[in-house]
Amino acid sequence: MYPAELVKPMREHLTQLGFEELYSAEAVDNALAKPGTTLVVVNSVCGCAAANARPGAIQSLQNEKRPTQTVTVFAGVDKEAVDKAREHMIPFPPSSPCMALFKDGELVHMLERHHIEGRPAELIAENLINAYNEYC
Repeated sequence: MYPAELVKPMREHLTQLGFEELYSAEAVDNALAKPGTTLVVVNSVCGCAAANARPGAIQSLQNEKRPTQTVTVFAGVDKEAVDKAREHMIPFPPSSPCMALFKDGELVHMLERHHIEGRPAELIAENLINAYNEYC
């Protein structure tokens, strides 16, 4: 587990822009039970989360169509919430960072770490925007 003071600015990178932080399995289930679309970002301390994942997720929300809600869990910190989010992402193996779009609780689009690592934030945003345009 990472110290709270280390991850605080990484959490705030998303929460200051409206992402809801989920800390428990119940909170994840409740978020995904809401009607509409939900973007789940599994946040991480790694460099590709800072350079690619978080900026890509943020840029994607500049689109006309966007998820009804945006939520985040933090790998290596919020174990219960991350484990529950990953259950909802099956059949994809656990990875962090990663992003998943759900529609009415069903997984409809997934970006795994290997889709994020080494790719610019703009390409990640474009990938998400294409999913928003289809599902939101």
